[in-house]
Order: sequence, then structure tokens, then C-alpha cells
Amino acid sequence: MAHPHPPQDSPPPPSLMQIILSVLAAFFGVQSERNRERDFGRGKAIHYIAVGLVMTLVLIVALVGLVKWVLHASGV
Repeated sequence: MAHPHPPQDSPPPPSLMQIILSVLAAFFGVQSERNRERDFGRGKAIHYIAVGLVMTLVLIVALVGLVKWVLHASGV
């Protein structure tokens, strides 16, 4: 029978904060090799995709809000 948990000597998967920081680094193109290896070796792609989509949505909403605020402030 297979064990439901990985062996104790394997490193834990990346935390939510590590995933967020990795996605931010990827947005700017400054991901370190060590973190990239951690992400591809222990992380699940769906977690990075979900965080990337949420962060992209937040960026779009922030940019739309900023443009509306600038236009309103300029009297347009």
C-alpha cells in the first residue's frame, strides 16, 4: 500500500508567499535559478497559474482605476 504522505526527508512544497513572490519575479523577469528549480521541482503548476491569473486581474483593475482617477483629476 502506498504512503499518503511523501517521505520526511523530501523538502516541503513552496508556501503561498513563495508562490506569490515567484510569480512577481516572473512578471519582472528576475527569477533566480534556485527559486526556479524549487518551483518546477516541488510546486504544482496549477498553483502558479492561479496566482498568475489573479495577479494579472489585480494589475488590470489597478491600471483601469489609475487611468480613471487621472482622467477625473484632469477634468476629462
